[in-house]
Order: sequence, then C-alpha cells, then structure tokens
Amino acid sequence: MSSSTTGSPEYTRGNKKKGRFRFAILTVLSIGVAINYIDRAAMSVGIPFMTDDLHLSPTDSGLLLSAFFWSYVLFQLPGGWLVDRLGPRITFALSSLGWGLATAACGLANGITALLGFRFVLGAVEAPAYPASSSTVTRWFPRQERSFAAATFNNGSKIGGTLAIPLISFLIALVGWRMTFVLSGVIAIIWAIIWYVWYREPQEHRAISAEELAFIEANQDDQTGHPMSVRQLISQRTVQAMMAGFFCINFVSYFFFTWFPSYLVDTFHLSLMKLGLLGMLPGIAAIVGGWCGGLLSDSLVRKGYSLSIARKIPLVGGMLGSASIGLAAFSPTVGLALAALCFANFAATFASAALWALPSDVAPNKANVATIGGIQNMAANLAGIISPVLIGVIMQYTHSFSIPLILAGVVGIAGAVIYGVWLPTVKPMTLTAEGTTIETSTRSEI
Repeated sequence: MSSSTTGSPEYTRGNKKKGRFRFAILTVLSIGVAINYIDRAAMSVGIPFMTDDLHLSPTDSGLLLSAFFWSYVLFQLPGGWLVDRLGPRITFALSSLGWGLATAACGLANGITALLGFRFVLGAVEAPAYPASSSTVTRWFPRQERSFAAATFNNGSKIGGTLAIPLISFLIALVGWRMTFVLSGVIAIIWAIIWYVWYREPQEHRAISAEELAFIEANQDDQTGHPMSVRQLISQRTVQAMMAGFFCINFVSYFFFTWFPSYLVDTFHLSLMKLGLLGMLPGIAAIVGGWCGGLLSDSLVRKGYSLSIARKIPLVGGMLGSASIGLAAFSPTVGLALAALCFANFAATFASAALWALPSDVAPNKANVATIGGIQNMAANLAGIISPVLIGVIMQYTHSFSIPLILAGVVGIAGAVIYGVWLPTVKPMTLTAEGTTIETSTRSEI
C-alpha cells in the first residue's frame, strides 16, 4: 500500500480558523441538486397514479421513465463542455431554469406522446447539472476535502429522491398529479434565480475571507498539463474505467429513482401513506452512505495514503455491498426487502462519494474537469436508458421484480471488478508535446 504526504501539512495548519464560506456554497449547491432530483423523480412517484388517466401499460411506463435518459446521455458531453467554457454560475442557472419549465409542462400533457417529449427536454436541460457541481467543488474545495464535498452534493440527489416520495405523494393526494408537476417546476425556477444572483468564483466572491481563499488556492491540485480533447480523454484507460464503473453504480442506483415505488406498491400492496413513509428508508440509508464514503476517502488522503487507495477502497467496497440488492428478490416480507435495499443503496452511494472526486483527481488541466465529469456521466446514464425499459419489459412478461433485482446485484459485482482491476493509478493524466496521451499507469493500484 503506497502513501504520500502531499497536502497534509497545509491541511493541518488550521483551515477551521480560515473561514468556512465554501460550505455555504456547498449547501446551496446541494439544495439545487436535491431540487433537480425531486423534479426528476416526480414521474416515477406519479406513474402509479397517472396510469388510469392516461391508460399507460407497463411498457409505456418504462418508456416514460427511460425517455429522460435518452437526452440526458446525449447532452452530457455538450453540457460538460459548456461548464468548462462558461463556468458553473451561468450554466447551472440556465439548466435549472430549463428543467423547471420542462417539469411544469409535464402537468399539461394529455397523452404519452406529449409526456415523452417533455421528459426528453427535461433530460437535455438537466445534463449540465452534475458536471457543474463537480466543477464547483473543484474550484471551492482543496483536495483534502473534495471527496466529502462531492459526497455532499451527490447526497443532494439522495435527499431529493428521498423527499420526492413523501412530498410528491402528498401533493398528488392534495392537488392531483398535474398541479404537482407545476409546483415542482416553479421551485426549480426560483433556485435558478438565487444561484445566478448569489454565486461567484472564490476569487470574486465578497463573502469569502482572504485567509480562506489562500487556504483553498494553496491546496488545489497541480493541473497545469495540456488540456485534452474529448477524443483523447475517451481513449484513456482511466476514463474508460470511470465510464464503465459508473454505469454499474447507476444500474443499481436508478432502480430507486424509477421502479422502486412501483415495486413496493405492486409487490407488497402498500397504501399511499405507507409508500410515503417506508419509501424514504433506502434514501436515508443512501444519504448516510454518501457521507461515510466521503469522510473515509478524505481521511485516507489526510493520513498520507495515495489517491488510488483513498478512492478505490470506497469504490470497490461500495460496489460489492450494492450487490445486496439481489437479496430483495428472495425476501418474503417488506421488512426484509427494505433491509436488503437499504444496505444496497447505502453501499452504492458510499462508492459514489469517491466517484465524483475522480474528475478532479485525474484531469490533466482544470479546463477538463467538467468535460470528464460529463463523459463519465454520459456512460453512466446509459443505465438510465436501459434499466427502466428492460425492467418494464421483464415485468410485462414475468409479472415479477425478481429477475431485475438479481441482475442488478450481478452488475454491482461487475462494478467492483472494474474499479479494482481496470482503473489504474489515480493521478492527473498527461499529454506529450507531440499531442499523444500517456496512460497514468499500466497497472491497477489498490
């Protein structure tokens, strides 16, 4: 096990006395991600109650849940590129404004064709959100805190997804599913305005102290290499492993954002009230898992372990734990099923904490951070296209969630192998003067 003391002395000289405004930035950022996921998950919660109005079959429902990801995947690269060119302030504000309008428009739909169109637009305008979040953390947080910061904004998705079940269920019961979509969209529009007016770069924000700014800048990564093109980045083994591993994480995680409410209702015949209460448990477990993974990874960095060790331990361990989702297929009671699903969601988010620190860790230049985030998120969300439709088709023919749950468990194990074996040493990639890429390592380090 290799180690390095890089960054430790600067960190131990008392960042707590330098100011903590960066955590205010992180809080507002995480709220934006939470709103993003409330709007994204509104469809999965609403589908059981929209089916009769719009005469939806299980395959129709799978297509609706998948349509978001068609455009979300297509626009990841343009979204990441825009963030690297325009910065997170403008890009994230425009993204939130767009997804708020698209979500509200879903409440006006009179059939599956219109809903598919609105969901397609929603995916396109949400695409820059995660690359913008990764870029914001890179700008505002030193390397020793970056995994926890990444875990926190990523936990925004878990908080949003967790709140979506009781919140959207309550609103549907109160005002109907159409007005629920409208209200969800308005919240996103309000956040977009707040973000655009308030957010600035660390060097430009009036609220940050000179001491905190100096601390952030002193502990940034040395990303002074030549920027790489998208083609050069994708040709790297490091990026390829990040893409494949994230696909596996999302294959497990997106079950909770798509078919999970229907699984509880169809398998255990839960009422709306029980769905709202019990449906929160895997999300709460995921929130805890994200912070645990982030704290562990950052702790290893501060203790002098290499980035490979600090990132791979939560990645590999988390993916192995996520395979417990398959145990829900054999659970005779809702209690046992939820126990397996809670642990699986905890473990998947435990891994995700390190995953969103990787773009900053391996980028050859700061101008590539959001682009790398977009590349790995593009591949990851192919799972969002494949998984909902695949589950819908299997459900239509088997009337059971057993096969999808077992399949998700197998994919979790595959993810552990990818991060443990395929992902090489974690450090900035380099580009020679002749324009050819150099792999960070020919072997995996853990």
